[in-house]
Amino acid sequence: MVAGGMFLHLAVSTVMVLVTVTIHGAGLALLAWLVRNETQSERIHHVPSMSSRGLLWTFGLVIGLFVLHGIEIWLYAALFMALQAVGDLETSVYFSTISYSGVGYDDVYITPQWRMLAAIEGINGVLLLGWSTAFFLTVVARIRRD
Repeated sequence: MVAGGMFLHLAVSTVMVLVTVTIHGAGLALLAWLVRNETQSERIHHVPSMSSRGLLWTFGLVIGLFVLHGIEIWLYAALFMALQAVGDLETSVYFSTISYSGVGYDDVYITPQWRMLAAIEGINGVLLLGWSTAFFLTVVARIRRD
């Protein structure tokens, strides 16, 4: 890869990291706000945190986190398609998912010049998954204390 091309790829990767981190942070802020409001409502109405209502909210929180990660994976997939780095939509979403999750089976699906973008998606995804895990554990720990 020519140095100029490498810097373009790093710039594109940096923009994607900034976009996905912003989306993730905003999504977690929204989820935290929803959980905070629900917790206050449960206190006012004397609903135990381990009730069926609390379990449904926990389930909703997990779905919310899954949706956030799905949005971020699909953004990378759309970028791969726009760059013509991956052949078709199904392969693009598949490749983005395995890259984002850190599974990363193989890079045969992506054109060689955009492999760095896929590698950075892997780092980005692992960090965002870790952030979500920390968020989820913090929320669950607070619920159990109340």
